[in-house]
Amino acid sequence: MQENFNVIDGRDVMQHNFAFGPQLNENAVLFRLWAPLAERVLVRIEQRGEWTMRRRQDGWHVVEVKDARIGDRYKFVLGDGFAVPDPASRFQPEDVHGPSELIDPLFEWQTQGWKGRRWEEIVIYELHVGAFTEAGTFLAAMEKLDHLQRLGITAIQLMPLSDFRGRYGWGYDGVLPYAPDSSYGRPERWRRLN
Repeated sequence: MQENFNVIDGRDVMQHNFAFGPQLNENAVLFRLWAPLAERVLVRIEQRGEWTMRRRQDGWHVVEVKDARIGDRYKFVLGDGFAVPDPASRFQPEDVHGPSELIDPLFEWQTQGWKGRRWEEIVIYELHVGAFTEAGTFLAAMEKLDHLQRLGITAIQLMPLSDFRGRYGWGYDGVLPYAPDSSYGRPERWRRLN
């Protein structure tokens, strides 16, 4: 994974460029799925339709969709008709077997030029988002950070966030490692917590 830092419309933003998963370009979305044993794969975008993916020699199936937009939900449909979420999904709003959602890859930093703390100043609190507050969400955790600060905590380490089946989990049984569990909230809230 590469991280690119750019200034877009006067904002400092960070964009992750992965070698897999959807790649949002200026006028289209490039969908990518590594399925070397599949002869045929479609991408099905809810409310928009289906597109046949081109199978490359290296096992990747790719298609560029001009109609795709941030917020669209999609699945890959294999040759036998079995529909699966994207293994590189960044968000699963309907749990692990539901469709994946296209997420904006740009992140706008709220603090300009922050360089972190010196190691000797760091006091780490390991935080489980689902158990830290009664609500168990990113937003609820953010609202309690001042409590940790008063305790003398200077850094938090988030326990695993990977999407897991159902409402409750410790994150170690995550199925989709790039998607924070939807019970904690949307990825935008997770980014704010970071």
